Amino acid sequence: MGEIVNLRRARKARAKADAAAEAARNRALHGRGKAAKADAEAEAARRRLRDRTLDAGRIARDDEPS
Repeated sequence: MGEIVNLRRARKARAKADAAAEAARNRALHGRGKAAKADAEAEAARRRLRDRTLDAGRIARDDEPS
């Protein structure tokens, strides 16, 4: 005689596995999370500020093209 299967539990387990697979596809498709995006944006802002500060202190020379 075969194994007795509770159909309700089997459906729920299959739905859970399908949802997990779809979540994995979406993570791969849409990339980074909110925290990673915020970190990258903060780093870019620091880089822009650093570049602006360095450019502001630059001494222009007459023989240097603009």
